[in-house]
Amino acid sequence: MTDELKQEFDGARIKHLHFKSKLRSFLYGSSTAEAPIRDPRQCSFGQWITTYVLTRYGQLPESRELDAVHTQIHLEANRLMDMAQRGRQDEAIAGMAEINRLADLITRLLRTLEDKIRTGR
Repeated sequence: MTDELKQEFDGARIKHLHFKSKLRSFLYGSSTAEAPIRDPRQCSFGQWITTYVLTRYGQLPESRELDAVHTQIHLEANRLMDMAQRGRQDEAIAGMAEINRLADLITRLLRTLEDKIRTGR
């Protein structure tokens, strides 16, 4: 169970980093699929939250908070992407500070959830 749990959460962290990377690429002008950046349910990390975290551990408040913060980061990503598409790329890139703040919160929630599940607290 411990190794499986570690793999599950390590995979989630990678999915989360991949989201940030795709957003950053978009803001710097690379062409990338918008839907997984814009829609929290099309994002692989969002799908993991829905199918794994909320299904198995939805009773934990951190699970619901993780889902809420994940939705929030996508709302912010949408705002930045719209800004970039309106020619305000520098402003959009500067907005990554808020994305990073939310991403750090997601990382902390993942760590807390993993620890809670591992210890059964």
